[in-house]
Amino acid sequence: MASLRDIKSRINSTQKTSQITKAMEMVYSAKWNKSVLNAKSFVPYMEKIQEVTASVANGSKGIAHPMLQARSVKKTGYIVMTSDRGLAGAYNSNVLRRVFQTIQQKHQSNDEFAIIAIGRMARDFFAKRGMNVVLDIVGMSDTPTFSDIKDIASATVGMYADGTFDEVHIYYTHYVSAISQVVTEKQLLPLTDIGPSSKLASYEFEPSAEEILEVLLPQYAESLIFGALLDSKASEHAARMTAMRNATDNAKELIRSYSLMYNRARQAAITQEITEIVGGAAALE
Repeated sequence: MASLRDIKSRINSTQKTSQITKAMEMVYSAKWNKSVLNAKSFVPYMEKIQEVTASVANGSKGIAHPMLQARSVKKTGYIVMTSDRGLAGAYNSNVLRRVFQTIQQKHQSNDEFAIIAIGRMARDFFAKRGMNVVLDIVGMSDTPTFSDIKDIASATVGMYADGTFDEVHIYYTHYVSAISQVVTEKQLLPLTDIGPSSKLASYEFEPSAEEILEVLLPQYAESLIFGALLDSKASEHAARMTAMRNATDNAKELIRSYSLMYNRARQAAITQEITEIVGGAAALE
């Protein structure tokens, strides 16, 4: 059985750990609030650019833009969004497991796919397994701006346009609530499901639809990547906040358990001392 000193040391160290996790929970709570606001504020822009793109693409007949047409798939690109570090519960492992299982089911060799990793955890995970990571970005801000990912988003669209990829899928964690985040997969390219165009179907536009789509479609695809990143960041901070709260609760439970153990050991020691005193006094009679 552990000594009183050992138990007291465990109580003190666990209390210090709980103080750290509680402080981290408060930090991530503030970041979570800000990231949720950022994700929500981007929604109106996403809806508007989708509406305009759908109007131009669906309202003009005879347009054959390569970003709108499916083609024979020889190579697939996977954009995978994770964090740069752990301490986020199952946030990273869930999305990495989903992508890894998909790749194993769909592809026979590494030549049939490539990874675009946003986050150190994704980059390291696939690199360690010998998978082809063609692009990566690490050190992402907790409150990212479009300029943070513009290069990698433009490069991704460019690799689809030049035929490097025949389709591009994006995997990220969709924010539902503070306690619920869902791994989500979307086909980024080709843009075969832009949506209805009823709101702007009667609008006229200049210059030609082909010229507009030449500029608009890459911007739309890049905005999808940025929107997914904002959503993923909100999920990350929510997962971290929840993980730190659970760690704090577990530390408090350990402290209660150690305190009970300490009190029992202390009572046993006192009882032993009383027994020895009584025994000694009886021996002197």
